[in-house]
Amino acid sequence: MAIHVFDNDEYRPPVWKSYLYQLQQEAPHPRRVTCTSEVENRPKYYGREYHGMISREEADQLLSVAEGSYLIRESQRQPGTYTLALRFGNQTRNFRLFYDGKHFVGEKRFESIHDLVTDGLITLYIETKAAEYISKMTINPIYEHVGYTTLNREPALKKALPVCRDIPDGKETLGDELEERLTSLVRRATLKESERAPKYEKVHNFKVHTFRGPHWCEYCANFMWGLIAQGVKCADCGLNVHKQCSKMVPNDCKPDLKHVKKVYSCDLTTLVKAHNTKRPMVVDMCIREIESRGLKSEGLYRISGFSDLIEDVKLSFDRDGEKADISVNIYEDINIITGALKLYFRDLPIPVITYDAYPRFIEAAKLTDPDERLEALHEALKLLPPAHCETLRYLMAHLKRVTQNEKDNLMNAENLGIVFGPTLMRAPDLDAMTALNDIRYQRQVVELLIKNEDILF
Repeated sequence: MAIHVFDNDEYRPPVWKSYLYQLQQEAPHPRRVTCTSEVENRPKYYGREYHGMISREEADQLLSVAEGSYLIRESQRQPGTYTLALRFGNQTRNFRLFYDGKHFVGEKRFESIHDLVTDGLITLYIETKAAEYISKMTINPIYEHVGYTTLNREPALKKALPVCRDIPDGKETLGDELEERLTSLVRRATLKESERAPKYEKVHNFKVHTFRGPHWCEYCANFMWGLIAQGVKCADCGLNVHKQCSKMVPNDCKPDLKHVKKVYSCDLTTLVKAHNTKRPMVVDMCIREIESRGLKSEGLYRISGFSDLIEDVKLSFDRDGEKADISVNIYEDINIITGALKLYFRDLPIPVITYDAYPRFIEAAKLTDPDERLEALHEALKLLPPAHCETLRYLMAHLKRVTQNEKDNLMNAENLGIVFGPTLMRAPDLDAMTALNDIRYQRQVVELLIKNEDILF
């Protein structure tokens, strides 16, 4: 997708479509039909709209006064269960009614019966009047015409680009030109971030959301109708769309730092996209610190640092991000920095070697022929998301440097495999025995990646 940049930093907002908003305004309003007599055994969470055990015919007669009229009755067929009877479209509609602290007839849960009925009438009215319109909402989305970049306003990017010029997307993975620049092991281990960060693909993290006040879908430009849970919101970038539109949105989430509140325990791709970096800053900063003063430290990565201070480093990254101070002035013991790096990898919700790719790496480690094993590992690496693969590449180059100082630090590839195997890869929902058997293969995977990092990456 090309980015169109307009002269004078001009922003052209999408044309929001008002048809569904107008329909919501026209929807019938709730009219409670109250019971004039006292009803025995009325549930405490129902009010005067409860009429006890009356028949469908009686309910229908009571509701015939106006559209939107409603009452609650106890079922005659199944005593102890309750029905919401609602007048819509000149007929009575009956819904099985539930209560678990909130009222519901479907997925949405409401504080009051009045809110439930209000939302129900809006939904029934819009889906009756605009069924065909809704089914075609996603055909010509504004998302593709206006562009996600424009919707999210990126003035810094605009200033960096020539006026009225189309800028093609960057490559998804490291290209040949970059690979040529990374032939030196030292260069790769101390790679600076001066190059522009690659454009990683990221799925949106949509969650059902209740919008306060009128909101329009940022995919199809149509109104998001209803009283609560009108649509979904991306927890990482804040994109608001209909639930049905969310299935059509491309995997182009651009996380916003105001939504990404922490560094540890944050999805890896989300973090690097939020900070516009190749790799998580924790990985780069810790490795640079270790390279500068710890490569010859005996038992590097094997010896644990003081846990309270490791937790302190974690909190520092979560609070200060790339401004976190992990220098020797603050943390003299290098094992605290190695511990913080290992903790970062352990805390990832999706490991560096992802659950999807995990079986292929284990299968590769089980092969006995060296060439076949390397080829299988090479294919397995292709299954990793780009940000995961780049992070793994950078870490393996660093660990190779650690092994080159084995004379001093006593850490070879096998030792590092024991440390990092279960840290970088975790068994996806396997039974305990299988997971236990996989530990030795996890170690072998990391050992092979370290020894052959110049070939595999």
